[in-house]
Amino acid sequence: MIDGDHVDHLLAQWHAEMPDLDPSPMAVISRISRLGRIFERRLEEVFAEFGLNQSQFGVLAALRRAGPPFCLSPTELYNSLLISSGAMTNRLERLESAGYIRRIPDTEDGRSMLVALTPAGKRLIERVLRPHYENGQRLLSPLDEEEREQLAGLLRRLLLEFEDHVPPASARPLNGSSARSSRRRPAGSAPSRTPPTATRGT
Repeated sequence: MIDGDHVDHLLAQWHAEMPDLDPSPMAVISRISRLGRIFERRLEEVFAEFGLNQSQFGVLAALRRAGPPFCLSPTELYNSLLISSGAMTNRLERLESAGYIRRIPDTEDGRSMLVALTPAGKRLIERVLRPHYENGQRLLSPLDEEEREQLAGLLRRLLLEFEDHVPPASARPLNGSSARSSRRRPAGSAPSRTPPTATRGT
């Protein structure tokens, strides 16, 4: 029987080869990385049942959780999902071709477009959500409720050190009456940074 996980064995190898090296940060970072890849594969299995991938799910979920009228700007979307504008354009084109979103003029800025969830897109994301979160429950089943809360709290502390403290965008009014206010950041929040090019949706 093998004791320890893959990371334990990596750390033991480094200790044997370079005893003066302190690889202890990898006890956390490597496990987060490996679990992230494993979880992504398991999540993709559920999305595939509905003809989606995780990237497309991320866009539909961001629009749905923004609330009525389920409409955001592309900038708000790619900031929320931490992806580049080019990657966002590709996702939007695929979702628009499938009839799950539509792009409409921004009444406050004639040069810009907004992204709106279509009725078909809303129905789809609502069908996916329950099996998606049930899948998440299965993935975390080795931990009890108290352990999950402890882990969530520790990960939150780490994440707050590295990401902008800006809450997810709320839905943009389609008539433009108060759209400008939805673009304001909360007082004291950090300005948006250029999003990295490789991350998944939520």
